[in-house]
Amino acid sequence: QVQLVESGGGLVQPGGSLRLSCAASGNILSINVMAWYRQAPGKQRELVATMRTGGSPNYADSVKGRFTISRDNAKNMVYLQMNSLEPEDTAVYYCNADLWTRSPYRYNTYWGQGTQVAVSS
Repeated sequence: QVQLVESGGGLVQPGGSLRLSCAASGNILSINVMAWYRQAPGKQRELVATMRTGGSPNYADSVKGRFTISRDNAKNMVYLQMNSLEPEDTAVYYCNADLWTRSPYRYNTYWGQGTQVAVSS
């Protein structure tokens, strides 16, 4: 089994900052891509940022210049630093990882349970 556990969500005022963390654990051989998605009420889940092992980050246009994704490969962790938050950033944020498991040897995508981010005055 593989588990992805997010933390760091909460309520913040517009213009504020939050840092989300996600820890991947379990039957992991190697992680290829880690990413953050979000889903606002009544909307589809959308990609926020993604980072392949050894690669450069990619961002949705709506968060470029405000959000930064980073990884600690040794700890199987991914972070999302969110600055200049706007009410439109309010959503449940999900961690996602594409990885190989040890036994059985398989490549699959996994999701965390989500963490709520609310931006409001």
